[in-house]
Amino acid sequence: MAADERTSSPARYGLLLITLIAAYLVYAVTQTRWGGAIHVAFVAAIALLAMRHRRRWPGPAWLPGAAVLATGVAAGVAAASGDKLAAGFADCWNGLVLLLTVVIIISTVLRLERVTAQSIYGALSTYLLIGLMYAAWFGAIAAFVSGPFFANGQPVNPATVQYFSFTTLTTLGYGDFTAAGSLGRAVAVLEAVAGQVFLATLVARLVSAYGTTRRPRPPEE
Repeated sequence: MAADERTSSPARYGLLLITLIAAYLVYAVTQTRWGGAIHVAFVAAIALLAMRHRRRWPGPAWLPGAAVLATGVAAGVAAASGDKLAAGFADCWNGLVLLLTVVIIISTVLRLERVTAQSIYGALSTYLLIGLMYAAWFGAIAAFVSGPFFANGQPVNPATVQYFSFTTLTTLGYGDFTAAGSLGRAVAVLEAVAGQVFLATLVARLVSAYGTTRRPRPPEE
């Protein structure tokens, strides 16, 4: 394995996990329109932290980070505008950037030669990222699709969509919030499946291999 494909400083996964927890808590309690802009800033910071582990990019190394910052400014302005459709576009940006971050972290963790505590931190970070990503998709659906997103007239705001996302991801199924439309229900099912597959594959694999070293592949003839 090339040295530039290995994970860099192990402390960065811990910082990423802390940033994710902070983003979750802030978004859960912030109800003003500026809360959306703050969440966009958290998402940009999370993406930049994950990109520090990725050593090889097609093109200039600074380009992905610059693209996240430039588009993040536009998404932050849209989130703080108070317009429903603009906030929906900001949610789309959040979802796409978080999806990119999930791909980066999983590809990095799978390349590790040794499973350590930092590998577990990376897996936990990915699990939180999936919940935040689907919360962004639910927010976008609520903004773009006509009709109520939740059944029984339940309110749609950052706290409720995030709560709905994580209860779906963990398959708790409290039933106090349910999607009213077919699109919301379909995405909720995808999230529930993704959460179960993630726990049963990547996390279980890392925990079972904790402290072991991956065997190098035999040279090809």
